[in-house]
Amino acid sequence: MKRLLIFFILLTCSVSVFAQTEWKIDPYHSSINFTIEHSGISMVSGKFTEYSGELTTKGETLENARFDFTVQVESINTGVDQRDNHLRSGDFFEADAHPTMSFESTRIEKTDDPEHYKLYGNLTIKGVTKEVVADLYYGGTATTDQGEKMGMRAEATINRFDYGIDYDPTAAGIGKEVHIVTHLQFVKQ
Repeated sequence: MKRLLIFFILLTCSVSVFAQTEWKIDPYHSSINFTIEHSGISMVSGKFTEYSGELTTKGETLENARFDFTVQVESINTGVDQRDNHLRSGDFFEADAHPTMSFESTRIEKTDDPEHYKLYGNLTIKGVTKEVVADLYYGGTATTDQGEKMGMRAEATINRFDYGIDYDPTAAGIGKEVHIVTHLQFVKQ
């Protein structure tokens, strides 16, 4: 009887150590932003306003976490309607043929800084999937009237040509590197 009791206690402890926690993106407190060089003299900024995302954590660290995001390409917003329509067209994102972009993490590595991680994953744009490495900065957790929340920021740079976004192939007017900064807040499910 005593052995059986000890077995159940150990089983309960081991299950809680490996328990998964699901988190959903809070779109009211998150943003997906980008900047790209224009004419070699300035930057154009924009964002995507419609997206969904999930985070699955195991234990108390992000090292075993998993990120999944889907972005609606049609929601691109640079503040200029004519430019946004051009970005949705076949010259850039081909939003009619490729309505979503997605990111799926493959691994997360801790750095020497306790709040800084390297986030590895597959980014798919226009049907092309490439590995991306982002700097992930953990902001912490807080309990609000809507439940427990977790915040973080991720930053990466991609080459638009890698994804078949090759309008202005010389990159004289529109730079080839796109800087992405996401501010993320998740709600524990």
